[in-house]
Amino acid sequence: MAVREPSPQGKSDAARAAARRGVNLSAWNLLLIVPLVGVLIPPFFNKTDPQLGGVPFFYWYQMLWIFVSVTVTVIVYRATRGER
Repeated sequence: MAVREPSPQGKSDAARAAARRGVNLSAWNLLLIVPLVGVLIPPFFNKTDPQLGGVPFFYWYQMLWIFVSVTVTVIVYRATRGER
């Protein structure tokens, strides 16, 4: 088993590669904030009415965001996969 010597600056190759890539703040990536806001602000969903099939609003609202989040993630992935 080989022992890796630390690099002179103390950074690994992966850390240097990540620093070279930088942060991508395209409009597509900012779309990922929508599901985050939808589930992190309780006044949006802190209620029981309207009910859907006898299920209180809080529960079906949270389940709806699962599908919305997956859809948004797929859209952003497909829109930005050529940028990698």
